[in-house]
Amino acid sequence: MSDRSHIEWTDASWNPVTGCSKVSPGCAHCYAETFAERFRGVPGHPYEQGFDLRLWPERLDLPLRWKEPRRIFVNSMSDVFHESIPDEYVRRIFDVMVKAHWHQFQVLTKRHERLVALAPDLPWPSNVWVGVSVENARYVHRVDSLRQVPAAVRFISAEPLLGPLDGLDLAGIDWLIVGGESGYRHRPMKREWVEAMRDQCRRDDVAFFFKQWGGHTSKSGGRLLEEREWNEMPRPQARSSGPISVSLKRSMVPGG
Repeated sequence: MSDRSHIEWTDASWNPVTGCSKVSPGCAHCYAETFAERFRGVPGHPYEQGFDLRLWPERLDLPLRWKEPRRIFVNSMSDVFHESIPDEYVRRIFDVMVKAHWHQFQVLTKRHERLVALAPDLPWPSNVWVGVSVENARYVHRVDSLRQVPAAVRFISAEPLLGPLDGLDLAGIDWLIVGGESGYRHRPMKREWVEAMRDQCRRDDVAFFFKQWGGHTSKSGGRLLEEREWNEMPRPQARSSGPISVSLKRSMVPGG
């Protein structure tokens, strides 16, 4: 957990829960698990229990102490909608996000069914974004669940992208992140998969963010696609009783 992050599409991470379990192929080489298991058994270390799921209620108020507005990735070392996290604790996480209205919170899950089940009982202020991970065509159905959630920004993380996302419908989606896998066991990502996603976003007016090609390290392949970076970010508009709308905010970095 840090008030600064090396993840290109966020500014900070907040982990009121750590630890998770695998649900689909994208989890196979989980960076969070690899990191946490290095410290299993180290007395007093935050990951003394490795990647076993653990609640950290003492961390809940951390965003309230960060006065500078920032984008915050929620549970970068877990999944907010993991089946072992009590409903009441999920609501406490959302209550903090409501109170810390000067931040933007990015909630990403692979557990689309629990997301939909809990969504009607959770607050959805405009500063809470929600997304689902989709690593190949078998899991594009997660996006259908995402469309049912009344978040100001709905996004897809296609990282690691393990195959073409045939059949992906971007209706009601505001942002697509694409990235290749990193690590010594990384699985390759083909250029045509990335280009297809970029082209679909341009046709459907969806913000496109290309995070990395991947490789032995996250920086191995760089971030350039057709000799430029793609750093588009969605900007939520004022909520109304009608459909949620967003506009594209182009990054001010070269090629953004």
